[in-house]
This record gives sequence, structure tokens and C-alpha cells, in this order.
Amino acid sequence: MLGTRAMDEQALNQLLPASLVLRTQSLKLADGLVTVVIDASGLDGKGRADVEAALKDILGSAEGVSEVRVAMMADKPKRTLIAVGSGKGGVGKSTLTANLAVALARAGRKVGLVDADVYGPSQPTILGNAGERPVAENDKLVPVPSEWDVPVLSMGHLVEPGKALAWRGPMAGNALGQLIDANWGDAEIILIDLPPGTGDVQLSMLQKHKPAGAVIVSTPQDLALIDARRAMQLFEAGSVPVLGLVENMAGYACPHCGEVSDPFGQGGVEAAADELGLPFLGRIPLAPEIREQSDAGTPPAAGSGSAADIFADLAARLSDALAAIDG
Repeated sequence: MLGTRAMDEQALNQLLPASLVLRTQSLKLADGLVTVVIDASGLDGKGRADVEAALKDILGSAEGVSEVRVAMMADKPKRTLIAVGSGKGGVGKSTLTANLAVALARAGRKVGLVDADVYGPSQPTILGNAGERPVAENDKLVPVPSEWDVPVLSMGHLVEPGKALAWRGPMAGNALGQLIDANWGDAEIILIDLPPGTGDVQLSMLQKHKPAGAVIVSTPQDLALIDARRAMQLFEAGSVPVLGLVENMAGYACPHCGEVSDPFGQGGVEAAADELGLPFLGRIPLAPEIREQSDAGTPPAAGSGSAADIFADLAARLSDALAAIDG
């Protein structure tokens, strides 16, 4: 009986073209039911549908076959979660995260972005896809594409613009889980733009989706640095390495006389990084064009000029930090 079944399966396998044989991981026949497991690596939705249709057409027409079931298997790409956090709001973390993601994409990395600030999402505006809605595929959200090769998921894509969310911590944590566990395709790096502070959303992320590392953003002023240290302590407690610190809003060049002033001070974040033995990833100036272009959905990291160069350098240093922990 076993020998007869093996012969039948072998005969069915011989009906398949070479392209399908190479993808067939197993083929079983029992009581007229054929179950085929296929390696679907590298296939998009249409490719999977075409393979399944071909298998059902070929095998379903064989004598003695009453039903064909196809299971698609694919290796999950190695995916690195990087949290971008700050101890307090108003330090430009979301703008920096979006531009860092764009700079990484321009450097050839496959990048996705999660806007984890469920109460105040801003990434749809910065990446120029506000008003669009994600679709669901196999019970998972499919990120919304952007012009800058950075797919993004945000509560801003799921709720009406301007509508306030009155959610308690567990609800916000569950929403974050759906955004992170989405169908990110071939993305190798997912940047998570965290809300400011050290509350429920941050704790939920650390417990359920432990990132490979964190980037801390702060302005140079002492009050911001005090809060940034609290954020670092949270990641430390969760055994998430801090990959580096970024000093934002450091130095303002007067558009009339060109003189540079430091409304928030300068060097405080770099000094803190040295004190803590952490990498200093870079300094972003207080430049109106960075805010204006990001607010308009055309992040400066996607263009050329000094701002694009700054974010490109930041992306390169982050890549080096990632290589160090991977090694």
C-alpha cells in the first residue's frame, strides 16, 4: 500500500514542469487529496497565485485526484528593529526618523517605518502619503508606500485626520503590535518612531518586539538631556543596546547675516555620549528648510545639499553601529 502511494506521488511529481519541481518541497497523496508544499521565496502576490493555479490545473486533472491543496512557505527575511526615542516631545524626533529612513533607503538599504506615536502620528505628513489607507493581506496590514522608497504604517493611516484617540495603554500596545507585525515584504530594517517619554507604548514594544537597538534624539539643552537619560535607562533595563545619540536643533544660521547662534546650546549630547561611552551619531542644525520640506512631505534627505549630506552621514554611522552589534 505504501509503495503504491509512493509511486502515485512520484508520477504526479513527474507531471510538473521543472520550474515547479524546483519549488516543490513535498507532495503527498491520500484518498484523492494532493497536498503540495511550495517554496515561495521571492514570489510576490501574483507569482504565488500563478504557481497555485498551475499546480491545481496540472495535478487536479490527474486520474484519481479529487482535490489539490497548496501551502506556500518562504523564509522570513532577517529583519532588524531599531527604536528611535526621546525623553520628551518637541525635539524633532519624528522628522529625524523619517529623514534617516530616507537616507538609509538612498544608501541601498531596504527600510520600513512604524509610526508608533498612536496619539500624535506625523509620519504620513512627512513622507507625503497622508490620506492613504493600508490594505490587509492574510490578516496582516500591508504598509503604505511612499515616493521615497520607505513604506510606512501609522495610526494616521487608520483614523480620520484630526480625530483624537482616547485609548488606554493596552489598546495602544495592541495597535503598535499590528503595525510592527505587518507584511513588510523584503524590508531588512524597520525604524520605530516612538512617542516621547517612557510609558505604556515603550514598555509594550520592549516586552513584545524587543528591538536590536535604539537611537536617542535630544536637543543640547540640559532639560532635554535629563529626559533623554531616562529614555536610555528604559532601553538599558530592557537589555536593548543604545546604538548612539543624535543632537538635534544644534546651531542656527541667520538667513540675513549668516552668523550662527545656539538657541538650545551646543555639544551637550556629544558630551553626554562621551560620558556614557556611547557613539555620537551626528548633529542636526536648527534649519528652517528641514522643517519646511519635511512638513511639505518632501524630506530633505531625499534631495541634495547640506541637509541631505547630514542625514546621509547619520545613516552611514548608524549602519556602522548595526554592523558592530551584528558582528
